[in-house]
Amino acid sequence: MVEQSKGERAGLVLITGGVRSGKSSFAEKLAEESGKKMIYLATARVEDDEMRERVALHQGRRPKSVRTVEEPLEPHLVLEQEADSDSIILMDCLTLLITNRMLKDIDSHGAVREGEDIFADEKIIDAAVERTYQYIKKFSAAAVDCPADVLVVTNEVGMGVVPNYPVARAFRDLSGRANQVVAAAADQVWFVVCGIPQRFK
Repeated sequence: MVEQSKGERAGLVLITGGVRSGKSSFAEKLAEESGKKMIYLATARVEDDEMRERVALHQGRRPKSVRTVEEPLEPHLVLEQEADSDSIILMDCLTLLITNRMLKDIDSHGAVREGEDIFADEKIIDAAVERTYQYIKKFSAAAVDCPADVLVVTNEVGMGVVPNYPVARAFRDLSGRANQVVAAAADQVWFVVCGIPQRFK
């Protein structure tokens, strides 16, 4: 399953799949089997009980030797500052990074929130999407240049129901574009479905 010998360089690896597909568990297994010291790069923001439970579930699976670094907005800095050739960095996940950056951008330019709904002018949304997309390209380049192996977990969000409001549709489309950027740069791309990983690249 894992096409990497202990200590061998894997480069940039993208692991994608749907919600609860087993992609994070597979990424963790890849990292553990590398034999390298693992840095868990968390992009999640814990803002409600559901996210708190998800984070706790992930934390419970990690060996105590794993060092966790939380960076919801600028993970490229972790790649530049924390990495060395004896490390493997697992970022979970790209989708949350996109969410964090896009929503912060929209909020800072006049979005209106009503409960869980977010409303913004089309120009504000488009500009936020473009700036977030440019950051993902920057992150991808940093991952390629990183001396450590980098595993990036992401989600396939465009395979379900079409969202019913503009911000969500923009996020869905941006996620697909961002996944393509990282996949194009990656040395390996894995798709996980029903707990079964398949290598696409």
